Amino acid sequence: MSPSRTIRIGIIADTHGLFDPAIEKHFSGVTEILHAGDIGDRTVIRQLQQIAPVVAVSGNIDGYERSGLPRQLLIRRAGITIGLCHVLYERKKLTTAVQIWLDREQPDVCVFGHSHRPMIGRYGQIILFNPGSAGPRRFSLPRGVGLLTIKQGKVWPRLICLADPADPRNASNRTVRKRSKMKGAI
Repeated sequence: MSPSRTIRIGIIADTHGLFDPAIEKHFSGVTEILHAGDIGDRTVIRQLQQIAPVVAVSGNIDGYERSGLPRQLLIRRAGITIGLCHVLYERKKLTTAVQIWLDREQPDVCVFGHSHRPMIGRYGQIILFNPGSAGPRRFSLPRGVGLLTIKQGKVWPRLICLADPADPRNASNRTVRKRSKMKGAI
């Protein structure tokens, strides 16, 4: 893909076997979908593939290597290197293994999951992007997915809240306009 072309990538994690049909609307027109693990059921991947090609890594509920998917992956899109893994943090600290991987590979963006907490942050110059969980709601955490827009070497991550299907008061999904403390391109 040409670095000058604008691409939109759907970002998803922690589906835990649930495919929310609202994802189709939010991922309409994406070039591909990155799944950051804890897929839970291969039918989720097949449903996502109906929207766009899927690149995925395994999570702890997927059995890691037993799933046939890698734990970590590096891909390059429109001149941007994207790292994809499931566990980035344990007990609110970057894991030693992932820190070594990030320091060695220096991706522009690292997409991850596991915590179920939506987040856009930084580790040095690396954008850290967790879309939250698109699976069943856990605790008081919101459900969500993300979009990664890449154009001319710049990256715009965006979080999207999904309605809780168990709560009829939340009949619609909404885009989170707040981009953490970051504004514009990163």
